[in-house]
Amino acid sequence: MAEQQDESQEKTEEPTPKRLAKAREDGQIARSQEVTIAASVICVALYFSLFGAALVSDLAEIFAGNFVFDRLGVMEPQVASGRLASSMLDALVALIPLFTILMLVVLAFSGLVGGYNFSWKAIQPKASKLNPISGIKNKIFSMRSIVELFKALSKFAVVAGVGAFLILESIDSFGQISLMALEPGLKSGSTIIVISFLVVSSMLILIASIDAPYQIFQQNKKMKMSLKEVKDERKETDGSPEVKQRIRQKQRELSNARMIDAIVDADVVITNPDHFAIALAYDPSSDDPPMVIAKGADLIAERIKEKASESGVPLFESPSLARALFFTTEVGSYVPEALFEAVAVVIAYIFNLNSINRSSPEASVPQPQIPDDMLFDSDGNKTSIIDV
Repeated sequence: MAEQQDESQEKTEEPTPKRLAKAREDGQIARSQEVTIAASVICVALYFSLFGAALVSDLAEIFAGNFVFDRLGVMEPQVASGRLASSMLDALVALIPLFTILMLVVLAFSGLVGGYNFSWKAIQPKASKLNPISGIKNKIFSMRSIVELFKALSKFAVVAGVGAFLILESIDSFGQISLMALEPGLKSGSTIIVISFLVVSSMLILIASIDAPYQIFQQNKKMKMSLKEVKDERKETDGSPEVKQRIRQKQRELSNARMIDAIVDADVVITNPDHFAIALAYDPSSDDPPMVIAKGADLIAERIKEKASESGVPLFESPSLARALFFTTEVGSYVPEALFEAVAVVIAYIFNLNSINRSSPEASVPQPQIPDDMLFDSDGNKTSIIDV
């Protein structure tokens, strides 16, 4: 049932690059045999119109030579056989230029529609091709067979119609040929035949000009995909959303674990105190500002504070500064310039904790001043409320 539902889905989506690449690998590309046939026939007609007289003369001379018999040819059958083979070879040599040009034309025009592509899969034998029932279905009852029949009838109608017209137009010329001497008559007749052949073959361009766009249209239609096929291919290529979600979750867990481990190198953890925690590290011997080496909200913030307590890293409570750092600075980044002064106050206070008496006025907890444009609420929205 599922397969039937898939086949019944309308294919409205354009083919993906992967689908097109797979089709080329399987040899499924647009091809128009009519273009190649038309080019080949026109090529032969042009060749005969330009070089036909010389070719016919050479072939006639070879043909006539085989009707000359001497005593040796009559008495020795092997001599006659050798002469026949030699004549056939001479005829083949005379036709080599035509065959060469024809081969080049076929190679050039075969890739005009769909491009050039070679696929081993396209020539591999398949069991389905040997099934006579499926073969009859595909060849007799398919839309493709109907189109091919229509093309064959169209070619016959065009060629027959043009040929009949040329014959009717040439009746008077043929009548005059009968009054000519042999050589002029043959020359005139061959000229009429070659011109007629050229005109009739040129009519195949009409069929080819219709067939080529049709083949491209059919191939594009065949390559179209349903929404389900697109989704399935995306899953196959990128992985299912569930797998990707698990991978991202695992990556976050590993990143958080590395971040928590780095807190042992922190100098202070600034807290909200309930929602946010930001760990800062500062090297007094460097010109660099303090760096955020860990930050988190809610459960991650609790883990940061627990790790800081275990590692002896002091906590400093400043809700406004904690929110400003959380929403403006990423892990591994330096404190923004707008917060230099506020962070410097905290760092100075922490560094002096061990060298002064906490009960003295000098040990009073400072209140960092946060710029107005760096004030945020718990949702990351700008606010004008200062919560120290």
